Amino acid sequence: MIEMKIAGIALDAVSRSPIVILKDDAERRALPIYIAHEQARAIINALENHVPPRPLTHDLLVNLLEAWDITLERVVIHSLQDNTFFAVLTVRQGDVKKDIDARPSDAMAIALRTGSPIWVSEEVILDASLPVDQEADEAEQQAFRDFVANLRPEDFKQYDRSSHRDS
Repeated sequence: MIEMKIAGIALDAVSRSPIVILKDDAERRALPIYIAHEQARAIINALENHVPPRPLTHDLLVNLLEAWDITLERVVIHSLQDNTFFAVLTVRQGDVKKDIDARPSDAMAIALRTGSPIWVSEEVILDASLPVDQEADEAEQQAFRDFVANLRPEDFKQYDRSSHRDS
């Protein structure tokens, strides 16, 4: 799992559909997720710390969590199937912990309001993320290729299994 942050909302140049952009801490990978206009507005409101005069849907859900002493531990975007992302809210109330199915856009809107982390599975990152820093990725790949090319058999020490037993 890789923790990611919401970098912002963009608009698709052709369809004008909103896209939430997630980035990892090193800002090396970006994960674009198309969302509906309503969820885009909810995410933008949270990013801008806008408090509506009356609670909107995501605010209402956060109020319910707080009223029932339920903590949103994290959001996990765990899979991508047929161009649709899937997420869960991991919530805790006392000793009881549950994963609740959610659309990623709703999950992110709630996570922003509660200050909860957003995690993405490595599989989703591999399938759908875009490199942000192509030069750093290429440099890292070249360094690994150089390392492997310079390995010698004597760099590997013989492992003596008889001296390492499970007790």
